[in-house]
This record gives sequence, structure tokens and C-alpha cells, in this order.
Amino acid sequence: MADQPVYAPDQLKPSNRGWARVLGIASIISLLVMTRPFNNHGGWVEDVFLLLIAGLIAVFLIGDAVLHRNGLRS
Repeated sequence: MADQPVYAPDQLKPSNRGWARVLGIASIISLLVMTRPFNNHGGWVEDVFLLLIAGLIAVFLIGDAVLHRNGLRS
């Protein structure tokens, strides 16, 4: 009983990394398009939040690519 590996339910499901990467990049582009030159709002608060969210998505995409390259994620 102790020599059987333990799996979480989501480890057995295949993930589609290609679509996740494409949609992540599309999300970043759409958030960047909504910033300063292409909108009509007057303040900078909206731009800061849009840039922070786009940066967070980029960090997740880069982290996923690094983990996948190192073999820590399938």
C-alpha cells in the first residue's frame, strides 16, 4: 500500500498549454491596448491597474514556461 504513488485529481487531466499561452498573451495585449493612448479616461489609476494585471499574467506565463522547461511541470 505504501509503494503506490499518490496523485491529485488534476494531475491526471491533460492540460492544453498551447491554448493557455495564446490566451494569456491575447489577454496581455488586450489589457495593454486599453491603456493611455487608446482610451478616453482622464486619470492614471486605471492604467496602473491594467499594467499590474498584464504584468502579473506575464509573470505567470514566464513562470510556467520555466517550470515546464525544467521538468517540474508536465
